[in-house]
Amino acid sequence: MVTFTDFKGSVKADWCPGCGNYAQLTAIPMALAELGIKPESTVIVSGIGCSSNMPEYVKVYGFHGIHGRSIPVASAIKWANPELTVVAYGGDGDGFNEGTQHFYHASRRNPDITYIVSDNQIFGLTTGQASPTSMLGLKTKTTPDGNIEPPINPVTMALNAGATFVAREFSGDVKHMQATIKKAIQHKGFSFIDVFSPCVTYNKDNTYDFFRKRVYKVEDEKHDPSNFMEAYKRADEWGDRIPIGILYENNEPAYEDRDSVLHTPLIKQPITKLKEEDLEEFF
Repeated sequence: MVTFTDFKGSVKADWCPGCGNYAQLTAIPMALAELGIKPESTVIVSGIGCSSNMPEYVKVYGFHGIHGRSIPVASAIKWANPELTVVAYGGDGDGFNEGTQHFYHASRRNPDITYIVSDNQIFGLTTGQASPTSMLGLKTKTTPDGNIEPPINPVTMALNAGATFVAREFSGDVKHMQATIKKAIQHKGFSFIDVFSPCVTYNKDNTYDFFRKRVYKVEDEKHDPSNFMEAYKRADEWGDRIPIGILYENNEPAYEDRDSVLHTPLIKQPITKLKEEDLEEFF
């Protein structure tokens, strides 16, 4: 039997006290344990940022890559060995700035991985610059007079690109987030979860209190996640009411199911040894 403690790493998380990332550090292993997925069958891939230290804190296989490049690495790992459960994890700067093109095209291609973004609406590791999801008017190191760039909406972006599982969560509700992560991992295809995860040090606007006053659970309003237009309408909602939960889920063939080469996992395909004369001709 797999338990939460099986995923407890030897490195202690050193995020700021109160950081929303601690909620994901709890919810991800809890979801994996409930699904009976073993640590040795799991890989967490990250880019660069405060949240991207996640592979160091969970006792699974981990890959700490370069800025914005977690998704292609996670996809490659899954295609090489589809028996692994692969989770990509990072922040809004990492995923929606440097990693924008990878995020968009993964939504379109539908690889069977789960992508969780700790969205604190600021660059935390580099001590408080505006990020792609920073709200208009937010005062940061790079926007001392207030941010003048409209924020992107990663959830509508994923829907526009064709993602087959799209959800929003809030670090202030670990149990709800755990349930969504569990369903995301079970989903066959690209699962994206945008997590509102307050930065208690550098973002004084989008706080826990800010979100607690606004978030509501879509399932409480009998939302139908198979209805794309309804999902898009909810995803575009912002202001006094902000939805969390599974906004959209659609069962489409995963990328590896469409590619004839990947029908046999790469780790099980024979390695053909070339003769020296063949190598010379190749080069």
